[in-house]
Amino acid sequence: MKFSRALMCYGHIKLIFGTNTKIDLGHEAFGALNLNKKSIEATVDMANSKYEYVKSFEIEDEVMYPNLVVVRIDGCNFERFSEINEFEKPNDEKALNLMNSCATSVLEKYPDIILAYGFSDEYSFIFKKETKFYQRRASKILSLIVSFFTSLYVEKWREFFPQKNMKSTPSFKSRVICCPSMEVLQSYLAWRQRECHSKNQYNTCLWMLIKSGKSEREAHEILKGTKKQEKNEILFQQFGINYKNLPQMYRQGSCVLKTEVEDTLKIHDNEPPVTRLQKKVIIVHSENIASRTFWNDYSCLCKDLSGFEQNVNNIKQEYMKLFQFENKLLPFTWIVIRIDGSHFHRFSEVHGFEKPNDEQALKLMNSSAVAVLEEFKDIVFAYGVSDEYSFILKRNTQLYQRRPSEMVSAIVSFFSSTYVMNWKEYFPKKELKFPPNFDGRGVCYPSYEIIRDYLAWRQVDCHINNQYNTCFWMLVKSGKTTKEAQSLLKGTQTQEKNQMLLNLFNIDYKTLPIIFRNGSSVFWDKEMMLTDNGVITKSYKKVVVEHPNIIEDCFWETHPLILQEMSPRS
Repeated sequence: MKFSRALMCYGHIKLIFGTNTKIDLGHEAFGALNLNKKSIEATVDMANSKYEYVKSFEIEDEVMYPNLVVVRIDGCNFERFSEINEFEKPNDEKALNLMNSCATSVLEKYPDIILAYGFSDEYSFIFKKETKFYQRRASKILSLIVSFFTSLYVEKWREFFPQKNMKSTPSFKSRVICCPSMEVLQSYLAWRQRECHSKNQYNTCLWMLIKSGKSEREAHEILKGTKKQEKNEILFQQFGINYKNLPQMYRQGSCVLKTEVEDTLKIHDNEPPVTRLQKKVIIVHSENIASRTFWNDYSCLCKDLSGFEQNVNNIKQEYMKLFQFENKLLPFTWIVIRIDGSHFHRFSEVHGFEKPNDEQALKLMNSSAVAVLEEFKDIVFAYGVSDEYSFILKRNTQLYQRRPSEMVSAIVSFFSSTYVMNWKEYFPKKELKFPPNFDGRGVCYPSYEIIRDYLAWRQVDCHINNQYNTCFWMLVKSGKTTKEAQSLLKGTQTQEKNQMLLNLFNIDYKTLPIIFRNGSSVFWDKEMMLTDNGVITKSYKKVVVEHPNIIEDCFWETHPLILQEMSPRS
């Protein structure tokens, strides 16, 4: 990480963005700074500006007006999940009610979501027309919704399956669908409800045939090429089932929406009650959620979105695919999926996390990161601090065909799920009072040097935040107000904070736990099995958590295979 390396980084940026691109690397980027001879603490004030150029690789993904925003989530490997957890076939009412309950909580949390439609293991959330939810950034929108939904799913499991332990980790992927007009939204909803009916009718026939003694292969063969009426006849003639008499939730899916209801409030004892209109989230089942009649029955839909001019009939899947197109991330670049806790200051306060660092909370984050690496084999390294984690995928990964929404959402969802599932292990005496959620983004970095600088930037940021927070909370605990503590720390440099800790609180910053100062690195490493005389009998790879200095070259020279350069043809 010398002067020549800084020039190499600058060269890569010019190569990608063109010679006229203005990139502010900071003047320190071109100083002869040798980090091999200096600690993180000693170089942080200069190094931070050196590495911040990596932010220029982040791209904006704003959903522009007048597009309507729809977030659709789908279960990841949910067929396997339902088998492991022994869901009833073809429909498990408790599982569907769990999905509906999660969707209801999502609408209650986010006022900008007006309507949701779901069936099986999917749900679509429609935002109001003028939403500015997180400034309409697609990656943030889709990751927040899928993270919160997943956390809810794990948290609410016991409510719907009190006698059944969750046997595997649930997760979902999500994407943002841009609807440029109400007509497209109408077509989208009609398409999803048609899919609900089609899949449910097929699965009902399939599982009735299997339960009657047919093999799964035989059942599929019998149903191959059959039309709607033919499936109805199979159900009626062979099993005495009138498809139209099956529960509406199975046939029509579930619609979750906000409606206005009168609520009577008693404000003062000596005054009469006041009647006010309050928004309430309800679940309804309708034969046609894309019809004008259904839409007009709920004034909030027309008010926050708009009405439908006419009913829609024939919807072709090819037409809807035009609005689901998504670019792929650049090939043969390092992909970083970075997740951050959403409103984690409040989450940590409500759950009484120790300040400035709660070691158990950090270990819970690390355990979730370990699970992510074990689940997604293409992730070669992860770095985490506080409520954030960066996951690095190998350059030639084809995970989800390098579609950013699916990569981001699947990793964020799995991380959220694991976090809630592992909560009791790290906080056995603390109740999880409300589910956490995280947002995420995917960014490409084109070279070994730049991905190293990205990680250096995150570790420098770890040090800056930890040192500041340590000083801040020591001042607060000593009796200063938060405002006074901020004022005392304003403009201070690394050395000044170290002196403050030493002189005022007798704390040598370098003796604080290394997990606080360096953050956590998670990666695959070899575990050796040795005999008593030191002979290696077996070696295998396992995910480890360590707290090294990843700015210097030493760690990477010791573990050269982590960021091994891969040929485009390999």
